[in-house]
Amino acid sequence: MVQEFADYMIRERGLSQHTLDIQCWIINDFLRRSCDRSHPLNELSVARIDKAIALKGSRDGYTRRSIRHYAESLRSFLRYAERREWCPAGLAIAVKAPRLYTDETLPAGPSWEDVQRLLADTEGDRPTDIRDRAILMLLAVYGLRSAELRGLRLEDFDWDKELIHITRPKQRKAQLYPLVPIVGEPVLRYLTEVRPRSSYREVFLTSQAPIQPLSKAGLWHIVGRRLRPLSASLKHHGPHSLRHACATHLLAQGLTLKEVGDHLGHRSPSATRTYAKVDIVGLRQVAEFELGGLL
Repeated sequence: MVQEFADYMIRERGLSQHTLDIQCWIINDFLRRSCDRSHPLNELSVARIDKAIALKGSRDGYTRRSIRHYAESLRSFLRYAERREWCPAGLAIAVKAPRLYTDETLPAGPSWEDVQRLLADTEGDRPTDIRDRAILMLLAVYGLRSAELRGLRLEDFDWDKELIHITRPKQRKAQLYPLVPIVGEPVLRYLTEVRPRSSYREVFLTSQAPIQPLSKAGLWHIVGRRLRPLSASLKHHGPHSLRHACATHLLAQGLTLKEVGDHLGHRSPSATRTYAKVDIVGLRQVAEFELGGLL
């Protein structure tokens, strides 16, 4: 059922594989926990749906934003399931997601000073430092998403022309960027000195057997264990926090929202516009600006 739903979403709705993978994980999680032989999908009730959504917050520690995304994914699947008569009618419209308030979900990342301290912590000759420095440089300078970094392949680096190809999973296309030396040199050092010999074409691999491409959890661990001691007050210490730090730093340097959006690979200007709300210090300076004799 989930596979049929996924095929439909790709064929009819044009969803990217990355977005669909997340939706399918949510749906499988819900079906595994809420549906079994004694509680089949065709007997699903609104009460069981509400209970499953509530448990994401009370038991699994989801934020309101994550719970909302969970509920929206369920609603999408149930809408399709109703058409296929897999479940009772009227369930999709009954799925309730928590309301999000203005500025509740502002992106949060470490300060650029913390990012600089984070990078300074990798200045060493240990294999883990060499690998982590290459990873952190790519995340901080290019603002890559986790999937984009893990998806980098050896052929994505054009060393002669000093270019890097970054595949955007949400847009299903590649973007070409100049490979700046401050990033290229750590990556090249990793490739020549540290990267294990392997038939895999992905750039970043595990350092211990079994040698394989770096997983989402593995990348989160690499960033989190280094960032957490430097920015303990942050709610999130994963790779995406460095994407937020990159965006806010570029805005602070005077780049326009369009330029920042292009750099981050945003599909819509609205995805970048939220960063205009982040610089609270700057907004306060504007609010306190002395208008003099203009009024």
